[in-house]
Amino acid sequence: MTKLNVNGRVVEVDASPDTPLLWALRDHVGLTGTKYGCGIAACGACTVHIDGQAIRACVTPLSALDESQKIVTIEGLSPDGNHPVQVAWRELDVPQCGFCQSGMIMAAAALLAQTPRPTDADIDAAMSNICRCGTYNRVRAGIHQAARGGITG
Repeated sequence: MTKLNVNGRVVEVDASPDTPLLWALRDHVGLTGTKYGCGIAACGACTVHIDGQAIRACVTPLSALDESQKIVTIEGLSPDGNHPVQVAWRELDVPQCGFCQSGMIMAAAALLAQTPRPTDADIDAAMSNICRCGTYNRVRAGIHQAARGGITG
C-alpha cells in the first residue's frame, strides 16, 4: 500500500511499487485527465506536477514517491478550470483534437511557475510535449497570454 498526496488529499494506492504513477492515478485514484501516450516519457501526455515540477507519470514508479510529495494532476490544477493557462487555452482555441492538452497545460503551468515571463526560447526549451495536431504556435501564444494574466480584453 502506497500513500500519495494527490491534489491536496492523501490517498492509498494498493499497487505494486513498480506501478507507474500514471496507472495509479487513472486506475486506482480514478483521475483520468492524465493521458497515456507513449509509455516511454517521450510525448508528455502524462505530465503531472510533483512538488511543482513537471514530470512524466508514465515512467515514475510508485516506489519513487511518498505522501510528503505533492502531486497535482490536471484535475487539481484549478478547482474551477480558471488557471491562467486554462483560460488562455480556451480563449485562443489552443487544442485541436485535445488528447495531449492536459499534459501541455501541466507543462506550461510548471514553466510559468518557474519562469513567469518566458521568452520564446524558454518556451521551446521547456515544452518538450508532442502534439500530433501541430498546435505549437497556439501553445506558445497561450503561454505568453497566460504570462500576461490569462485574460485578454
